[in-house]
Amino acid sequence: MPKIVQKKINPYNLVIFGAKGNLSKKKLYPAIYQLEKMHLIHPKTKIIGVGRANWNSNFYREIFFVAIKKKIKNFLEFSVWNRLREKLIFCNLDIEETKNFKKLKEIIELNSFITISYFATPPETFSNICYGLAKFKMNKKENRIILEKPFGTDYSSVKKTNEKILRYFQEEQIYRIDHYLGKETVLNLFPLRFYNSFFYFNWNNISIDHIQITLAEKIGIEKRWNYFDRIGQMKDMFQSHMLQILTMISMKKPNSMNVFSIRKEKVKILKSLKKMDIKNARNLISLGQYSSGYIDKKRVLGYLQEANANQKSQTETFFAAKIEIENSNWFGVPFYLRTGKRMPKKCSKIVLYFRNPFKFLKQKNKFFEQNKITIRLQPDEGVDIDIFSKIPNLEKNNFYKKVKLNANFNRIFKTKKYCSNSYEKLLLEVMKGNQSLFVGREEMEESWKWIDSLSEVISKKEKFLQTYPSGTWGPKSSFKILKKDKRYWNNS
Repeated sequence: MPKIVQKKINPYNLVIFGAKGNLSKKKLYPAIYQLEKMHLIHPKTKIIGVGRANWNSNFYREIFFVAIKKKIKNFLEFSVWNRLREKLIFCNLDIEETKNFKKLKEIIELNSFITISYFATPPETFSNICYGLAKFKMNKKENRIILEKPFGTDYSSVKKTNEKILRYFQEEQIYRIDHYLGKETVLNLFPLRFYNSFFYFNWNNISIDHIQITLAEKIGIEKRWNYFDRIGQMKDMFQSHMLQILTMISMKKPNSMNVFSIRKEKVKILKSLKKMDIKNARNLISLGQYSSGYIDKKRVLGYLQEANANQKSQTETFFAAKIEIENSNWFGVPFYLRTGKRMPKKCSKIVLYFRNPFKFLKQKNKFFEQNKITIRLQPDEGVDIDIFSKIPNLEKNNFYKKVKLNANFNRIFKTKKYCSNSYEKLLLEVMKGNQSLFVGREEMEESWKWIDSLSEVISKKEKFLQTYPSGTWGPKSSFKILKKDKRYWNNS
């Protein structure tokens, strides 16, 4: 991997609360290693793991090493690790005891660097951590905090969490992570839309018939029963990742590409989402729960067969909805969104179907399909454009064939991605002080208001939840949402 040249790299104190948790081991530690490998971490930077474990710094380094070796496997370079391990420090600290924050203060006081605190902990701990940092003057305006979802379970809890944090830190210091916003293909949505005139002038209800967004996972809940059963797929995936992608593909071009203008346009979309009611919800919403089935020819358990499962659970592992945006740009264009676990394959994609100007044009008694653009977020990142082209021949009659124009990013740029996951990009943006890839307070609270309205409708209607076999594309009710509009899900 080539060294990335950056004009100036500043040293930081990177404090990780929840140093022994799964998020740290699976995401943060490998991301930090990759940044070190690319020479994007200053030699004097200190990485301070915080937790209640009775560890010393040497033991913490062992835990860190095991985590990155498990993730990176044969690609780990010991020269990189030797540089990184010298930056690692462990601070034994119980966040319930405010006086213990003095230990962290003593470590940070050894230098005058900006401190970035990563809260890889549940939201109920945020207030205690903020109070402890503020009590010992570690909330100076140049310092930053990174918050990891879930931020709450409804609008009320999210609002309260935000209010507690804002007692000690200003909005400009707060970086709320949605890791989808760090994916290269998601970052490419703005250039794709706004810097290509043939997209820019046709990205509206005049040209587009409908849009589909799919975030499908092959995995189940992966031993997260206690967490997931309280949240469900709608609040875990739909409220965050899916609504973020929805705003990015439907918002108008901001006056400037700064964080304030981008967030302003996102909020406009969230406020324009049409509310559902009990009368039409059955035709607009689908909830499913996976049962046993087969994935890659292997038998997998159903949701209620998972370890520690509550046999009476009504928690959804699949959620789909037809959404309408009530503004002039998107009036009459439905957005079909779905996300689920134990699907046939892992894929994240956006598919834009264009209006067909030749509705009655046939070839061999078949109507022409619509042109479409497929934006593959993962895997095999890139963009496909389906067009129709004449088949070369010497006959009098013209015959046409659908042709796929494929822009595969890895092939085009002739390089493997630097980042194994989006956390490298997001951590780097925090270091730069760039909030544009993070979720603002207003857009977060507006998204939860809309999700709460859905929850209220669902709670008033019984038998929304249907089961679907693992390895399939969801419950029958999800297909009916499109079928009544004479459309179908793109499963290719």
